[in-house]
Amino acid sequence: MSDNEQAITEDQWHQATLIWAYHQMHHDARPTDVAIGLGSHDLGVAARTAELYHAGLFPTLVFTGGNSPTTAKVFPRGEAVHFREHAIDLDVPAAAILLEPNAANTGQNITLSREVLAAAGITPNTVLLVSKPYMERRSYATARKLWPEVEIVCASEPLEFDDYLKSIGDEKLVVDMLVGDLQRVIEYPKLGFAIEQEVPEDVHAAYESLIRDGFTSRLIAS
Repeated sequence: MSDNEQAITEDQWHQATLIWAYHQMHHDARPTDVAIGLGSHDLGVAARTAELYHAGLFPTLVFTGGNSPTTAKVFPRGEAVHFREHAIDLDVPAAAILLEPNAANTGQNITLSREVLAAAGITPNTVLLVSKPYMERRSYATARKLWPEVEIVCASEPLEFDDYLKSIGDEKLVVDMLVGDLQRVIEYPKLGFAIEQEVPEDVHAAYESLIRDGFTSRLIAS
């Protein structure tokens, strides 16, 4: 951890683990018609998608995502393009991968991937959404709102919270992201972006406590 990064306290760690567990849907990965790998700063999404492809869970996948301020330097050709290249390096056949290089948010990840699949003549009944571990619930809620006729199964790298912290190397940033995604789970249904989901009292209390402690860099105006 660099001098500019903030370590979290034991209490903050406990609160963050509550939110981390809530964000994950705890679905059992199973065969689906297609998979969609959601672009982000986390190349682990591409690796997990490749792993599930090799496990025979789906014949076709879409990588979706353009660029954002947090990914432009890491993935200069766009998130989906770099994810595709990484999956090919992991022996996923190029012919199995469709590319959606323009999405700028989760809603566009879903709607534009749906269009790419339709253009390829694919109308799935089941979709495996592969995302960052703390993005499962938000991506699920978004897909259920925008693509209600499809059955959604969520997957991510099977990492414990401590292991994910180590993989990113910035505890403050990770907790900021956990808090920001939970805010979106709470607020986006009011805006018509996602289905509403119950937030347990202990998770909501942890969320409010972490906001008071200043984990706010990923919050949106509400």
